[in-house]
Amino acid sequence: MAATSHPRATLAALDILRAGGNAIDAAVSAAAVLAVVEPQMTGIGGDCFVLYAPAGGDVVAYNGSGRACAAATTQWYLENGITEIATDSAHAVTIPGVVEAWSRLVQDHGTSELGALLEAAIELAETGYPIQPRVAFDWARFEAKLQANEPTRRKFLNDGRPFKAGDQFSQPELAVTLREIARKGADGFYKGRVAEAMVVTLNKLGGLQTVDDFARTQGDYCDPISTSYRGYEVVECPPNGQGFIALIMLNILEGFDLAGLDPSGSQRLHLEIEAGRLAFRDRDRYFSGRDRSAEHLQTYLAKDYADRQRSLISAERAMSKSQASALPAQSDTVYLTVVDRDANAVSFINSLFSPFGSGLLCDETGVMFHDRGTLFVVDENSGNTIDPGKQPVHTILPGMLAQNGRAVMPFGVMGAQYQPFGHTHLLTNILDHGLDIQTALEHPRVFYQDDTVLAESGIAADAVAELEALGHTVEPTVSPHGGGQAIWIDWDGGVFIGGSDPRKDGCALGY
Repeated sequence: MAATSHPRATLAALDILRAGGNAIDAAVSAAAVLAVVEPQMTGIGGDCFVLYAPAGGDVVAYNGSGRACAAATTQWYLENGITEIATDSAHAVTIPGVVEAWSRLVQDHGTSELGALLEAAIELAETGYPIQPRVAFDWARFEAKLQANEPTRRKFLNDGRPFKAGDQFSQPELAVTLREIARKGADGFYKGRVAEAMVVTLNKLGGLQTVDDFARTQGDYCDPISTSYRGYEVVECPPNGQGFIALIMLNILEGFDLAGLDPSGSQRLHLEIEAGRLAFRDRDRYFSGRDRSAEHLQTYLAKDYADRQRSLISAERAMSKSQASALPAQSDTVYLTVVDRDANAVSFINSLFSPFGSGLLCDETGVMFHDRGTLFVVDENSGNTIDPGKQPVHTILPGMLAQNGRAVMPFGVMGAQYQPFGHTHLLTNILDHGLDIQTALEHPRVFYQDDTVLAESGIAADAVAELEALGHTVEPTVSPHGGGQAIWIDWDGGVFIGGSDPRKDGCALGY
């Protein structure tokens, strides 16, 4: 079974599975297709994180996020009068980690050649495809960003206007780059013609990147982090991602009788909001500090720490002020999950961060660069300041639910800062309120941002009024909170149960 945010990607994954490939093979093929057909969300100029659970084995985490270039010192930025890294700046482009991650994962855990897994993506980039409705919705919202850079404007606007649903779109330059990767593996991206062209583009825009920065790119296997919740183990990738925020939220909520509350009611939403506010405060404390050790992280994940946090929440009144500083609210990501015939499970997330990333396109290679470096600060006193070889804060987080030493549900929820809320909302929908996978994904969502609760249209008017009576400021959200996919592995029944969020264009399919 495969569940992705775009039907073309789901089909690509199934084609690989039917041809005998395993879950890693299928996930990489689907991710490559998404890098073509959802260009506002993802691309080979971005980063990824992966959780892989071999059937009956321990979960493996891979950090495919890139690093700041060797010349990117805090001192350089301060000396040049740069006090903030803008999203549309070449300085926001850390070296993309996606292609290295794909290549490494296939080499270590796959059964196919990388080139074969890229065939579907190459064909779509070369011959074109019709744009899906959600993709078109995003495309129209960010027209101004696409207008700002000449190569981007020429490629991603149609006679100066956004492409619409049903329009055909192709990227032959990207197809050539993908062919180079298919032939040479990661070297086809990080060395030679493609790397040289990307460096020229970034340097012309003021970037400090070099071909050596690209050539030394390497992701990392890392130890997953986890917590227990309602008899299950919830597994996340460790920082520089923010999966630990979801674990903190779950630890706090574990002490409340959520099952006794209306899943759509104000009390359930209020507790989720307050737990999120406290967890996001911890995110800021952790990333602004200099101690990134596993031991320090565990202080935030301890159950007794959650007990103390829980005592700060009142059922009768919202906390009086914001608990966390704001990170950019809008970013774009794709999530996918695959489980193969042997029950090997993959939870896979791929991102450009902001919509269309930095908006900076290398027209020779078709690579749109992400802007993850905008989450660095330029401050020598902060643990999150930019420095050579450093990985920025990441919002993307794949999730894995396990029980009795084996995976039972790879899952993910997209939507930038919303993602820890999304993981928490999805899991409590299933484990506390007994919703099935699809209903749990579709369930209306809220998110707390800038001292405001942003509510989707599915939140009932009486729930909104009750939240306001508790002291929350509630406003309708302009766009849906993310998307999401999940696959439940029913080990006893021998079946997979998948779901795909209607906030995106995708689907879950199995055979």
